[in-house]
Amino acid sequence: MCGRYLLTAPGELLGPTFDVMMPEVSWTARYNITPGTEIPAICSDASSGRSLDFLFWGLLPRWRKPDEAGARMINARSETAAEKPSFRQAFREHRCLIPADGFYEWKKVGARKVPQLMRRPDRRIFAMAGIFESRPGADGEVENSGAILTTDANDTLREVHHRMPVVLAPEDWDRWLAPDTSVETLSKLCRPVAEDYFEVMAVSSRVNNPRHDDPMCLDPAGSLRAAEPGAQGDLF
Repeated sequence: MCGRYLLTAPGELLGPTFDVMMPEVSWTARYNITPGTEIPAICSDASSGRSLDFLFWGLLPRWRKPDEAGARMINARSETAAEKPSFRQAFREHRCLIPADGFYEWKKVGARKVPQLMRRPDRRIFAMAGIFESRPGADGEVENSGAILTTDANDTLREVHHRMPVVLAPEDWDRWLAPDTSVETLSKLCRPVAEDYFEVMAVSSRVNNPRHDDPMCLDPAGSLRAAEPGAQGDLF
């Protein structure tokens, strides 16, 4: 699964990386992006091309009433998204790219769960496959909500977790965003990346606490700075 990630690259890099016009909003580096917050996403429209929008991380299915109780879904299994009632319309009609430069998982070590950071060796931005829905919210305003698609972990990540986000190669971005791409082709794009795509590093338990969103989240596990007062979370 993918329940936390980071996007620390400056906003001016997103435009040229994804060939998109940036909106007039400032993007602050995020080191601990959590569900239930707004996240940037690259969407596409047949008339205007790619655009950067913001989604609420936690998909609300189109058929659910805005005020109806029920958990929002932050991840969707790519193997079944085309058929599951909660995801199939979004998978077939509303796909997006979710920029990131790393994500977290938790590895069980004895009785503890130690946070692990997965990021590219060259620290470059990558694109996770996302789906979204646009619908009126409880206050009548349009709400965009989304989820990150997952697939089986590759051998590098499997020791940490059995699932990982679907990461799309730049040459596949247009096909993913195109409205007429077949379900068969979309499913083929939802595969694990190569074994050397990510490196894995144990990091500070500071990231356990969703209120912590700063560079200290990336400190190596057990570092002195990570042991400063208030650095320890207890979410997991």
